[in-house]
Amino acid sequence: MTVNEFFLRELFKIGTHTVTAGHLISWIVVLILTFAIYRLVVTKLLPRYFEKEKYVIRDHGKIIRSIRYIFILIAMIGSVLVLKIDFEIYEFRNVVIRISTILYALTIWQVAGMLDWLASKVLVYNYHRSRNDLDKKASIEKYAKETEGQGGSMVRVLVYAAATFLVLQSFNLDSYSIFPSTEYKTKVGDILEAMLILLSARLLFWVITQLVLFRYYKRSRVNLGSQYAINQLLKYVLYTMAVLWAISVLGVKMTVLWGGAAALLVGLGLGLQQTFNDFFSGILLLFERSVEVGNVLDIGGLVGTVKAIGLRTSTVETRDSITVVVPNSKLVTDNVINWSHFDEKVRFKIGVGVAYGSDTKLVKKILLKVAADHPSVNEKPNPFVRFTNFGDSSLDFELHFYSRNFIHIEDVKSDLRFEIDNAFRKNDVEIPFPQRVVWMKGNGE
Repeated sequence: MTVNEFFLRELFKIGTHTVTAGHLISWIVVLILTFAIYRLVVTKLLPRYFEKEKYVIRDHGKIIRSIRYIFILIAMIGSVLVLKIDFEIYEFRNVVIRISTILYALTIWQVAGMLDWLASKVLVYNYHRSRNDLDKKASIEKYAKETEGQGGSMVRVLVYAAATFLVLQSFNLDSYSIFPSTEYKTKVGDILEAMLILLSARLLFWVITQLVLFRYYKRSRVNLGSQYAINQLLKYVLYTMAVLWAISVLGVKMTVLWGGAAALLVGLGLGLQQTFNDFFSGILLLFERSVEVGNVLDIGGLVGTVKAIGLRTSTVETRDSITVVVPNSKLVTDNVINWSHFDEKVRFKIGVGVAYGSDTKLVKKILLKVAADHPSVNEKPNPFVRFTNFGDSSLDFELHFYSRNFIHIEDVKSDLRFEIDNAFRKNDVEIPFPQRVVWMKGNGE
């Protein structure tokens, strides 16, 4: 008996299918290879990974169980294909469900679950490590809830959306058209692919800003306003590219889209000139960074801190914790005082008058002492006192000081006035009140 005859020798039948010696030997080889790869992963690769990520992965058994199930499913798929027993279970139109199709779908779902669990924990760990608030002695689950709404949930949605797309492909369900009677025959697979693009863009933006750029910002000591501007510009660019890509995947012709958009923009430009002015002003603010998040502004007497810069409006929080929505064009075209644009300190002054005959050197000493004792007054540059005028009823002085407490500077001034009054009383320095001599002219005088 030749080798070829041996491999073609019939051994038994499964239904209508005949299993030969070649099928059986190939099946044994598939099982041996699958088991060997499984042992290599479990005994060699996984221990190295666990050692590398020992602070991230604590539940080793869960990963090993998931990998075991995956290899069992792979072995079953290989067995079905090698033994030629991939029988049809269900057939309707162009949908054919076989044994391998179901096993393939189960494998995809099992891999998705493991990737979701692993990727979420790695993102959570790196998120806290970048912020130096990770306690390596604590379990990573301690931080999982805090970032569940951020990287973890995005990974979960993305992974299971991709798994659904692959499962539908395996069942040949992704080719069904949603609107078969229209010109644009959008398929189920196209919709899922567009969703995957948008979800991937969102996750990519989170990873870049929260993990990559955050470390750069911290290392280079980039100020908060610059961080916000870079993140916003990156978000606009990334999301715009993702949306255009998703639209093209859905089968919409970009030439038609651009033509419609041009006509729409002309019409909107005529009726919404101010809105477009605010829109482009917002882009200018993000590029020029003349106004940044965290800056303290004086806009026509309105003093507040910039909390957010959007495409059309910016949000400013006043000293009274009132949120004011300011059009971006007002920040670009109007005169705006930015107290914290180039230097994080501003000079302020307090005026005070003392009675004629007072010791001016003592007055100067008291004012400098009061300024030096207040925690919100900068030591450098030094505070100084200016003798401004010989008034009608007082000697006029000004206390000049630098401070970074812009938003609460009126409270600082109030504290200084209290202390000046108290110090003057202790040192018998009189603060005069205006005096007037009135002459009354009588009859015959």
